[in-house]
Amino acid sequence: MGYKFLHSSDLHLGRAFGGFPEDIRGRLREARHSVIRRLAEAARAGGAQLVLLAGDTFDAETPSPETLRHALRAMASEADLRWVLMPGNHDSLAASELWRRIQNDAPGNLTVLTTADPVELAPEVWLLPAPCTQRRPGRDLTQSMSAPTPEGALRIGLGHGAIMDFTSDEGSPGIIPPDRARLSGLDYLGLGDWHGRMSVGAETWYSGTPEADSFKHETAAGALLVSLTAAGAPAKVEVAETGQFGWQRLSLDLLPGEDVASVLAGQLPPEPQRRDRLLRLEASGRLTLAERAGFEASLAAIAPDFGWFEQDLTRLGTDVHAGDLDLIDRGGALRHAANALHAQAADPALAAADRDLAALALSRLYALVQEIEA
Repeated sequence: MGYKFLHSSDLHLGRAFGGFPEDIRGRLREARHSVIRRLAEAARAGGAQLVLLAGDTFDAETPSPETLRHALRAMASEADLRWVLMPGNHDSLAASELWRRIQNDAPGNLTVLTTADPVELAPEVWLLPAPCTQRRPGRDLTQSMSAPTPEGALRIGLGHGAIMDFTSDEGSPGIIPPDRARLSGLDYLGLGDWHGRMSVGAETWYSGTPEADSFKHETAAGALLVSLTAAGAPAKVEVAETGQFGWQRLSLDLLPGEDVASVLAGQLPPEPQRRDRLLRLEASGRLTLAERAGFEASLAAIAPDFGWFEQDLTRLGTDVHAGDLDLIDRGGALRHAANALHAQAADPALAAADRDLAALALSRLYALVQEIEA
């Protein structure tokens, strides 16, 4: 007896990405919708005919009618696959109207889990779901996974929630016990809620979101291809990458005299990948005024290559050498402005943010003058 399926969660269809410009915001929304097709492709490539969605398929309890319709039609179009949809904390059962609409409009290849009743997926294969009753249930819903099934059957749990408190650096205990699979005799426990892929044990996994949505997680977005051979036997879990966009946080610690352009080029993704990459660059250390101006010019040149680009230079200090200000001007208004900015950047009486702003302005002034004279 063997059984294979794809485990995914946290699609968050309908997410607005309101903090981004409209052009990339639209592309991010579309990528979340098209991930249904990419999940289907991953399932077929791995030889699975079932896709388990462990909650938060929708970003809110009131997705737009268009978002809901497009999702159901996308699943319906992958007619050779069976989809299993379970409520999470963002689209919990408290949204009774949402789940009424889903059940009414569900295509024939979609199973909707609105109760904790065991579901027979195939002969001798049972799914034990724990759908979220509300955004914060306040209790361990996975206790229902201890429900009996026929002797020797494969037992697959599907839940949504925290084994630890993911909002805390200390990782304080969450609601779901980390040994739930052992307590309930599960051959595999598929979880949703944490957007990064994570193994809690050999048989307990968070799949993570199939399309990245933040800089928080370093693992590539994907789903999990799970193979079960027999009750009590170890699960075989493989990663199927499904993400379109990469979210990269790049930290550079720079020193005067370095070939800054080479350091930067060595850390950047290849040019063909940049359109589908969101890059947040943070620089620290120190550079000379000329080096900083050149570094900022390099950043300005590459920024349009990316789907979205943000730089943070507040921790990058500037060494102003004798003669640097002469390259701006030896007198007059420009030299007066350069002197004032230099003094402000080094003034310990000013707030750090004000000193950083003065250093940045001095660097921009230097670069502007060099550009005009070139």
